Amino acid sequence: MTIFEILQFNRELLERLRKSGIRLEDTDYIDLFADFNRMVATGDKVTYAVACLATNYHISERKVYSLIKRFQRDCNSGAV
Repeated sequence: MTIFEILQFNRELLERLRKSGIRLEDTDYIDLFADFNRMVATGDKVTYAVACLATNYHISERKVYSLIKRFQRDCNSGAV
């Protein structure tokens, strides 16, 4: 199966995701956000959790904050 065929087959789903504000590369950070929620729920400070996650996932702290903000945002209700 080619990339074109996969895109064509999943066009509607991909369009809905895009209109909702979801980026394809966000899937790379699902575990990071789950880890963040777990750490904060167990009492870790946000700044500590962000620093640990940045180290563990080899990205900058700014990127972690950006991901957290985007993942916590409500999706565009008109797209769903």
